[in-house]
Amino acid sequence: MEGQIWFLPRSLQLTGFQAYKLRVTHLYQLKQHSILVSVGEDEEGINPLVKVWNLEKRDGGNPLCTRIFPAIPGNKPTVVSCLTVHENLNFMAIGFADGSVVLTKGDITRDRHSKTQILHEGSYPITGLAFRQSGKTTHLFVVTTENIQSYTLSVKDYPHLELDTHGCGLRCSSLSDPSQDLQFIVAGNECVYLYQPDERGPCFAFEGQKLIVHWYRGYLIIVSRDRKTSPKSEFAGSEAQNSDKQVLNIYDLCNKFIAYSSIFDDIVDVLAEWGSLYVLTRDGKIHVLQEKDTQTKLEMLFRKNLFEMAINLAKSHHLDSDGLSEIFRQYGDHLYNKGNHDGAIQQYIRTIGKLEPSYVIRKFLDAQRIHNLTAYLQTLHLQSLANADHTTLLLNCYTKLKDSSKLEEFIKTSESEVRFDVETAIRVLRQAGYYSHAVYLAEKHAHHEWYLKIQLEDIKNYQEALAYIGKLPFDQAESNMKRYGKILMHHVPNETTELLKILCTDYRPSGDKEGPGMLEGKKANSEEFIPVFANNSRELKAFLEHMTEVQSDSPQGVYDTLLELQLQNWAHEQDEQIKEKLHNEAITLLKSGRFKTVFDKALVLCQMHNFKDGVLYLYEQGKLFQQIMHYHMQNEQYKKVIEVCELYGDQEACLWEQALGYFARKEEDCKEYIAAVLKHIESKNLMPPLLVVQTLAHNSTATLSVIKDYLVNKLQKQSRQIEQDEQRIQKYREETTRIRQEIEELKASPKIFQKTKCSICTSALELPSVHFLCGHSFHQHCFESYSESDSECPTCMPENRKVMDMIRAQEQKRDLHDQFQHQPGWRNGSSRAREAARGPPDCALCVPQLKCSTDGFSVVADYFGRGVFNKLTLITDPPYCITDALFAWLLLSAPLQLARIQTDSVVEMLRELYPDLHYEIVAMSTTGDKILDTALSKIGEKSLFTKELENALERNEVDLVVHSLKDLPTSLPPGFTIGAVCKRENPHDAVVFHPKSIGKTLSLLPEKSVIGTSSLRRAAQLKKKFPHLEFRDIRGNLNTRLKKLDEKEDFSAIILAAAGLKRMGWEDRIGQILSPEDCLYAVGQGALAVEVRAKDQEILNMVSALHDGETVLCCIAERAFMKHLEGGCSVPVAVNSVLKDGQLYLTGAVYSLDGSDSLKETMQTSVNQPHQNEDGPNDDVQHVGITAKTVPRQAQQAAESLGVELASLLLSKGAKHILSVARQLNDAR
Repeated sequence: MEGQIWFLPRSLQLTGFQAYKLRVTHLYQLKQHSILVSVGEDEEGINPLVKVWNLEKRDGGNPLCTRIFPAIPGNKPTVVSCLTVHENLNFMAIGFADGSVVLTKGDITRDRHSKTQILHEGSYPITGLAFRQSGKTTHLFVVTTENIQSYTLSVKDYPHLELDTHGCGLRCSSLSDPSQDLQFIVAGNECVYLYQPDERGPCFAFEGQKLIVHWYRGYLIIVSRDRKTSPKSEFAGSEAQNSDKQVLNIYDLCNKFIAYSSIFDDIVDVLAEWGSLYVLTRDGKIHVLQEKDTQTKLEMLFRKNLFEMAINLAKSHHLDSDGLSEIFRQYGDHLYNKGNHDGAIQQYIRTIGKLEPSYVIRKFLDAQRIHNLTAYLQTLHLQSLANADHTTLLLNCYTKLKDSSKLEEFIKTSESEVRFDVETAIRVLRQAGYYSHAVYLAEKHAHHEWYLKIQLEDIKNYQEALAYIGKLPFDQAESNMKRYGKILMHHVPNETTELLKILCTDYRPSGDKEGPGMLEGKKANSEEFIPVFANNSRELKAFLEHMTEVQSDSPQGVYDTLLELQLQNWAHEQDEQIKEKLHNEAITLLKSGRFKTVFDKALVLCQMHNFKDGVLYLYEQGKLFQQIMHYHMQNEQYKKVIEVCELYGDQEACLWEQALGYFARKEEDCKEYIAAVLKHIESKNLMPPLLVVQTLAHNSTATLSVIKDYLVNKLQKQSRQIEQDEQRIQKYREETTRIRQEIEELKASPKIFQKTKCSICTSALELPSVHFLCGHSFHQHCFESYSESDSECPTCMPENRKVMDMIRAQEQKRDLHDQFQHQPGWRNGSSRAREAARGPPDCALCVPQLKCSTDGFSVVADYFGRGVFNKLTLITDPPYCITDALFAWLLLSAPLQLARIQTDSVVEMLRELYPDLHYEIVAMSTTGDKILDTALSKIGEKSLFTKELENALERNEVDLVVHSLKDLPTSLPPGFTIGAVCKRENPHDAVVFHPKSIGKTLSLLPEKSVIGTSSLRRAAQLKKKFPHLEFRDIRGNLNTRLKKLDEKEDFSAIILAAAGLKRMGWEDRIGQILSPEDCLYAVGQGALAVEVRAKDQEILNMVSALHDGETVLCCIAERAFMKHLEGGCSVPVAVNSVLKDGQLYLTGAVYSLDGSDSLKETMQTSVNQPHQNEDGPNDDVQHVGITAKTVPRQAQQAAESLGVELASLLLSKGAKHILSVARQLNDAR
């Protein structure tokens, strides 16, 4: 068995091969290569051989021996004492008992690529060798029994250094791992020394005779004798001659504790493999030592309260931060329980970032431990791990300790070092009364709101706060002045006013330096700061006057408020001189031209303060001449009344008539003024004499002498006119006689034309020529160039046309006195009426002219065109008999083409439902249709559009009346109802643009563009939405309005209902549909209504089929809203309704005339009610004038309630006041 090398795998199945013939003395297996180096003997004597084996390659089943060479230094046989090989296979060192060391450099596995030389020679046996690689530097440690040396192999000539003068025995040296910086370990009997290549390191006093030294995973393994006496041996430290007990100690040098200690019998060696230590004893046994896991080690230390050692152990084992933190926590808990609070807090500080701070804070909330808590919280902030609560607690600790120096040090850190929530710190300092510290923090970190709040509410340093605001950027200065302006104005009014002036004109922060690169200043909206001056009228006046002086384009609210303030001061001022000054200032402001767009508001202000001159000036600017005169009439200023008539009578002639009526009603003597009025009426021929006499008949003091001169002059003028007319008649008669004589002469004798010159060009007359019997002659080419008719003399034509016009006018006046006779129809079953009703239409009108005419329709049309008819008288049939032929008479406004189209659409729907009936459409005009020159809001009630129609319906002259639903009042007269509401067209408003503005929208129209609309509702909303536009009244039917738009330059656009334009077929004229966001529509707009007699069940049942359920519910809600508000055409009320998924949404709004004041709300209700059979006595229940049998009654009630509730909501918010003011202003216009 001698000379064999044995392999022991993990399965412990022993194998081997014959490496040497005699014996093996040394083995060295490389860790990173499958290379084994052995030293042994094949022959007797001292002739050791070195063999290098490649364990991965085989030669006959055995490892391949790649190299063999003798281990003899300088051919001098000696015993090998130790062996080491460098892991890079470039170095191998062999130590000998004679003190020499042989170094093989190069590839140790091959003979050709290596070089062997004697590196060291000495007199002491070599007991240990070790290579150390540090970067590119390679060192070789050589230890003998008496000294230790270090060779540098990476430098030429291999310089060496003696590290110590004592050595060790065989197998008592080793090289540590990087955890101990690859130090060379030498174990003597008294100490264990550690060496660097250039010096000796630390030493450890491990006594006892050392037999074996190894290094394993950071542990130093030492086998020593169990007794201190050392037996004689071949070398110091060799095996004992007797079999004594031996101690195996495993030391943890980093953590300075013994990890394992045990006694064995004759340890042969300690081997490290497969993560364990194997102890081979001479009795043939192998003992396995397995290292415990880190957690088990720590638990053992914890049980012994060795926390410092546990910490070091964890660090050496590279335990993660969470694991370390848990050790620190347990250590801190241990110290805390022992009462060592200072030590405990230091351990808890080491847990910051891992341990929840509240765990520590709860332990140290006691006042006696507040300094420990402060230290912990300080560290928490230094590591930027503190939240707002921690900051609060730390500052409270400082304040409780009254440690101002620490507090200042904490808050006065640089901007980049702030590790706390600044706002929290400010709040805590403020609560603790450290106002100066809080202000410092707020100013340093730009917490402007906190700075101002502390200065104003706590320190009450208003000057500093105001100066601070003046240094802020514009946006922040503006917002803070809005927030704190009132309190600053109360305490430092002058300085605050000055800052506001700057802020609203040309603001630059006071800290900015002026220069060429200075940015242009910003300015705030001065109107937004008016509330700041709530209790400082003097400063407010100064501010407003300053703004109007330096900024002519100041917001309108500035001028409005200034006017109100001036009027208020004027009204309460007692000193006459000051009052006169204030009077002049107010008049000057009114004349500045800044109140054109808010005329109504300025007028109300002047009226509220009884500012007479202002009211009169505004009346004049608004051309409200009648209001001016009425004002003077109320104050009985007779001369002023005459002056108003003289000034404005030419623009509004009715002023003189009103003045005459005013003086006529006065019981006192007004002869002088009546005479002046009559003189002007006479000169301008404003009133017929009879009306003058009737007017003055009401005055008991006005005698005949007052109007004597007027009547005499009037009669004299009429006499002179009669004389002139008689003379003209006589002249025409004579002329007529002469002409007739000439005609007779022409019949009997030829006419001789003796003209020699052309009557046009006055040149000599040449052929061809044209002659007229009047005596004028013309060249043919001149006649053809200038004549408008081949049969009329161009020279006489103007005079002839005048005469013909006079003749036609006389004929028309004569025809207007013709009387048409009609035969009234009889009711109560008269057969004559039935026959007349069923006969041809022209049989219903009986006049002599019709009897003589073969074309009666032409005669009627001729008279109709002359305006003789203002109403058609109709004959209707007796009470309805369903089995008989039924005639349905419908009415519409005669002048309106749209009304005819709407009526035709209703008739077509009825024809589809009842094709066997005969329908006749009758035209009728109403009072509202005739007043085409007055705005709708001035006409008055909507009944002006329906009264005549309802009268005809009441007299049974007609059976149905078709209306636009928006024209019907919300409360119908008794006996009438809306029997049908047809499906609604688009209810929104539309914009029709002038040809020059096509393609634009209202927002894109130029400044001051004029928009035409007769609706207060539209004007009020659009004035607010589009303040750059002007809105004026425009009246007339659709054709008239469009003609005014297209043919004149007065309007850039007009606003009309989209439904009307669509029904007229003019959809292509629509340039823009106004959305509900721009303009809500009128109540009922876009829907057609059929009005019938409420008790006429046959007609009511017939037209009920025309109801559209969705339209009915929307319109009921809208009309209920209008009715509860008591609105109408004279006030701006608007709506928008939508029915979706069984929910009815209603938006309602009221506006002032100029749109500046408004209320708008939206409500909803469920109308998804099942239709039930509801026949009974209440079938004909009306909801705001609508009878809808085909729509569920509960749904109608819900819709009506929705309108009432929405109106009530607006009334509770002030809608009544808005509407009342709007009515008053509208009446005054």
